[in-house]
Amino acid sequence: MYSVSVRDHFMIAHSFKGDVFGPARRLHGATYVVDVEFRRPDLDADGIVVDIGRAGETVRRVLADLNFRNLDDSPEFAGRNTTTEFLAKVIFDAIVAAIQHGDVGAGAGAVESLRITLHESHVASASFEGRVAGTAD
Repeated sequence: MYSVSVRDHFMIAHSFKGDVFGPARRLHGATYVVDVEFRRPDLDADGIVVDIGRAGETVRRVLADLNFRNLDDSPEFAGRNTTTEFLAKVIFDAIVAAIQHGDVGAGAGAVESLRITLHESHVASASFEGRVAGTAD
């Protein structure tokens, strides 16, 4: 399996509900470094997994929708704890939609899976990975 990763970051504010979160129940900020790994079994005719430039632009657009927001005020997240794990899946879904829309280029249609990793500090991260719908099994 071949892979290409691109990296970007975003900053948010949020709080959590539930005793398990301790002081994080209060409003706090987070700056995430995000790695998006595109995977496919074979390289395309140009010898690449995806166009790194287009992949980076797509990730930047997806993260712009989250950047500098208080997620507690976002209706799409109402009633949800916007944990690092949860946000990894949100970003995964948005990147899959961008691939299917053609935003990452025609060759990205052969991407079989993605891994999204959010680094919340230099010692902690969380990931979500899954298959891109519509790819061969």
